[in-house]
Amino acid sequence: MRNILCILFTTLLLAACGTKKIIEAKPLPPVVVQPKPMINEIDSISYAFGLNVAQTFKQIQDESDGKYSLDVDRFTQGIKDVLKDSPKFSEADQEAILKSFGQKMQSLAMEKQQLEAIKMKEAGTQFLAENGKAEGVKTTASGLQYKVIKEGDGISPKATDKVTVHYVGTLLDGSTFDSSRERGTPATFGLNQVISGWTEGLQLMKIGSTYEFFIPADLAYGDKGNQGIPGGSVLKFEVELIGIE
Repeated sequence: MRNILCILFTTLLLAACGTKKIIEAKPLPPVVVQPKPMINEIDSISYAFGLNVAQTFKQIQDESDGKYSLDVDRFTQGIKDVLKDSPKFSEADQEAILKSFGQKMQSLAMEKQQLEAIKMKEAGTQFLAENGKAEGVKTTASGLQYKVIKEGDGISPKATDKVTVHYVGTLLDGSTFDSSRERGTPATFGLNQVISGWTEGLQLMKIGSTYEFFIPADLAYGDKGNQGIPGGSVLKFEVELIGIE
């Protein structure tokens, strides 16, 4: 009789409340862990050190395309072990491991640089092939392309001369990597001290001229590139020849 009453009571309860509500438990609210407050200078310094190290970790991860995502727990254990004077590696071991890692990162960087240079050279070759057909563009035997914007009536420099110029240098995407006009001061330099595309191109100009140059990577910074200039880049320059020393 008691069992029957239990069954009857359960049946009525399920009917009144709905089976789903009885069987399924409500999810618990997420546990929010409050960060430790910064209450003194040591807290701030410690956190700043952590940020600095984390930025290095992230840079390594980004530069290796995620291949080297460093283990934070192992890193923390290394700090603790040093503070307890019980490191698991000798200084020689540390040096060998980090040297090997540095060589691997350098190798990865070189591979990425070479791949980027190949892509840039392919894009540059395609650009020069089309640009060479444009009205007013001339191509020399070396592959240098130029266009006369304004022809001067002065003398032309020799490869051993110093010249004073205003110029704007851009990449094929239109970004400016160098500009004497932005600095507001003309540049003076020896024609034998610059990239070969400039040495050749400026000898075509006369004082008072303004030319636009399209310089292949082989006549510029090659596959290695330069500051702000990726390897394999075709460079565009607008140059005004102001004077010759």
